[in-house]
Amino acid sequence: MPHIQFGLTLPSPRQLPRADYLATIQRSLELATGHFDSIWFTDHLQYENTPLLEGWTTLTYWAALYPQFTFGHAVLCQSFRNPALLAKMAATLQYMSGGRFILGIGAGWKEDEYRAYGYEYPSAATRVEELEETLQIVKAMWRDERATVRGKHYRVVDAWCEPQPDPLPTIMVGGARPRILRVIARHADWWNVSWTGIADYSEQVKECERACAEIGRAPSTLRRTWFGGCLCAPTEQAVTALNTNNITPDRGFVGTPARVIGQMRPFIDLGVDYFMLGMGGFPNLEPLQTLIDEVIPALNR
Repeated sequence: MPHIQFGLTLPSPRQLPRADYLATIQRSLELATGHFDSIWFTDHLQYENTPLLEGWTTLTYWAALYPQFTFGHAVLCQSFRNPALLAKMAATLQYMSGGRFILGIGAGWKEDEYRAYGYEYPSAATRVEELEETLQIVKAMWRDERATVRGKHYRVVDAWCEPQPDPLPTIMVGGARPRILRVIARHADWWNVSWTGIADYSEQVKECERACAEIGRAPSTLRRTWFGGCLCAPTEQAVTALNTNNITPDRGFVGTPARVIGQMRPFIDLGVDYFMLGMGGFPNLEPLQTLIDEVIPALNR
């Protein structure tokens, strides 16, 4: 049985006062220390009028305060930042954090925030093309003394990225459809799926392995990771009371510790060895404590 790693996904404040939000996140991170390997934040700009923090700024803030964790986004929207600037930002955070940054990135999908913030929202096929060019530019800038990449959508000419990141950040790409899986097979170190049930994931694994086979890559060299919601409580009554985000077992992990363990094991059997979990019930931290006490040890026994 492989060692299963866990990442904690931090929520935005929603309706909490700032002081209460920051204090609760700090308690979460203190609880997570020694049990979770990494901290994650999403990259969205708006969800109607819900308070929602910008992903890069938030992650950088917490990375400076908690050197015991690695940090990443699940996942950055490639459309929101110029690819060369993204490469520079990632190299800078890798330098300043002492090598604790994971570049999680995807093609983007939430049309309303694109439109509201003045971004063009091209077709899914175009966004995947843009993602691939972004990854080509990022890799070139991290590797070459002066990077030149001329793509269909993006380009850089004689671009310096000093200091270049050392070590190179892990690249995690999120997605599950055939076209993006081929980009993942070509460019990613880790493959990430989000809010995916086991039935869908079983089919996605087959498609991912086909994508790897097309380029002659061994599927075992592409790490499989899962991102989504988790609500774990000692009793079913407590689960029901705390499940205000309506996490369901067909897209997340929900239930007593025994049930959550049973829901995770099929993913582990299919090669997932890293779970990035957003804990339901926030700001109540009892689900996080229950996961730490009863689920994580059982999966790594």
